[in-house]
Amino acid sequence: MESIEQSLKKWMNENESFQEVYQKMKQEVLKDPDVVAFIQAHEELDQQAVDRQLMKLYEFHSQNKDCGNCPDKGCKNNILPGYKPKLEVVGDTIHLTYEKCLYTLQQEAQKKRHAKVKSLYMPKDILEAKITAIDSSSPDRHDAIKRVVRYAQSIDQGVSEKGLYFHGPFGVGKTYFLGALANEFADRNIETMLIYMPEFVREIKSSFKDDSVSEKVEAFKKVKVLMIDDIGAESLSSWFRDEVLGSILQYRMMEGLPVFFSSNYDLRQLEKHLAQNSKGDIEELKAGRIIERIKQVSSPVLIDAENRREN
Repeated sequence: MESIEQSLKKWMNENESFQEVYQKMKQEVLKDPDVVAFIQAHEELDQQAVDRQLMKLYEFHSQNKDCGNCPDKGCKNNILPGYKPKLEVVGDTIHLTYEKCLYTLQQEAQKKRHAKVKSLYMPKDILEAKITAIDSSSPDRHDAIKRVVRYAQSIDQGVSEKGLYFHGPFGVGKTYFLGALANEFADRNIETMLIYMPEFVREIKSSFKDDSVSEKVEAFKKVKVLMIDDIGAESLSSWFRDEVLGSILQYRMMEGLPVFFSSNYDLRQLEKHLAQNSKGDIEELKAGRIIERIKQVSSPVLIDAENRREN
């Protein structure tokens, strides 16, 4: 009794239409520049070996191998979406495997980079901000942009002990500056936590329910880069100002860890705001301590331009 393989070969030889299709397929495969280069690079592949393994070569030929076509027309339509074929030879045996295409590698790198930016209630467009996308049309923003660019360039020499304190009128893009720098840190594999101050206050208050206040405060203390957006937009209790914010800033000051801020207030105005607690009491001395810590962990940068949200 003949084997299935022998039966198949016999059928192929007897079936003229199949032979015609097979020969066209063979011609098509052997015209593929990548296949031709592969065969020429491996002298051990004689005609018999090529004929025997033509289906592997056809699969290689039929799949997208050019990452320049990704993602719209490329590897997403391959047998393994996001992977491109690769040929190897062991002896006279061709092995067809698949490896991640350029688009897949870029997507994975993007996800890994985004994972380095931990946010607390920050909009998506801020988390995707780029220095190159900062609007530089207003001359009033040029000094601030220069400071940001210089800071980003200095990251490769190590993370500075001081961050930046962005202040200026409402709607001039202070939060976007924070997001752009957060992505610069992420590109260098530096973990960053970006928090919106009013929601941060509410988050800490709600953490009393599950007794997770200490755990969260410790995370804010020890993250490599901390960014606090819109400080001064909230009304703080004395406890939060001194035991939470003060504790975080004190730790980071002692450990040489930078903090970045955005605020509608300059430091003098912020001190007045922090001096008045949620009960209406004035506590200038305690507010002054917070401001001194802010000065130790950041340098002020004025962003003075038109309100871009009104345009």
